[in-house]
Amino acid sequence: MNATPGPESPIFIIGTERSGSNLLRLILDAHPRICVPHPPHFMRYLATPAGSYGDLSVEANRRKAAEDAVGLLRRHIHPWQHTIDPQRVVEEAAPTLFGVVAAVYDQYRQAEGAARWGCKSTFMVDHVDEALAHFPEARFIWLVRDPCDVGSSAKRSIFGYSHPYRMAHLWRRQQEQARAALTRWGPDSVHLLRYEDLVSRPREEIERLCSFLAEEPHPAMLEHHRSPAARHTAGWAEAWRNAGTPVTTDRIGAHRSGLTPGERLLVDKVTGPLKSGLGYPVHPDAHACPTPSPVELAVRSAALRLRVEFRSLKQDRNYALRLGRDVYVRWLRVRAHARVHLRRGHAMTAPVAARRSAA
Repeated sequence: MNATPGPESPIFIIGTERSGSNLLRLILDAHPRICVPHPPHFMRYLATPAGSYGDLSVEANRRKAAEDAVGLLRRHIHPWQHTIDPQRVVEEAAPTLFGVVAAVYDQYRQAEGAARWGCKSTFMVDHVDEALAHFPEARFIWLVRDPCDVGSSAKRSIFGYSHPYRMAHLWRRQQEQARAALTRWGPDSVHLLRYEDLVSRPREEIERLCSFLAEEPHPAMLEHHRSPAARHTAGWAEAWRNAGTPVTTDRIGAHRSGLTPGERLLVDKVTGPLKSGLGYPVHPDAHACPTPSPVELAVRSAALRLRVEFRSLKQDRNYALRLGRDVYVRWLRVRAHARVHLRRGHAMTAPVAARRSAA
């Protein structure tokens, strides 16, 4: 069994986007000892260029990673209220990409005056082992929601796949990752929390969650929607508007109006056994549902995406920020690709130059 978490053990929410992770983030952030800023998804966007930095025990290479992380933060679709100093990140970070990310979060924690920081990036489900290598007492909250409701939410959201079939595949992969983490590390490190249980029994589930985190429950956690952070989040994008409202069960079963019968069958076909194992009903005819052709899927996905983009353009304050971030992420990948090729070119020419020098 792991030791009781100390004041420096971070908290991670893992699973799939559109599962209530913003709600859970704000509940945790309302605790006076915990701060959970909205995530720029550092590990998701920096994992690809990470190999181009070289050995991060070298300060110059660590500085490249820190500057890219802070650059991503400057273009964050939900701006942080504290400025992060990249030089301090370089000085304080462990020599890994996650070490750089942790140094950014810890600097925010210090600015907030909190004892622990948390990360809401559900994509950390792919980096559980890395996080535990740095923080053996880290705690992971596996937040899961009915995949039909996830697909229904994603269909209208700018974040994630718009097509329920594609979202179902992502849901299945990420829940399998989370289940593997629970199996490997055990319930002392990974806590399974169903969205439906959280909104139906908030007091009971928050008490269980705090017990897992070795924290005393705080009344503010049940009033998260009254916090400045909740109001701030609700004002940025349509997809986050519910952040400023009390806990409610209204969104349970949203797929009944948000998905067509055919889309529900597709989701159940993709997620069936895993969905059933997590306590959600699966339609008995789902296995017989025909799989959409690649052309049909591409056309329908594009149509849904265009509709979502148009609505976001009209309603979201952070629309331009999101476009700027996406351009920046692509630039980071292009630059990383160039670095790798340049390094390979140097590696190939070095022996030739050495032979000429010897001759």
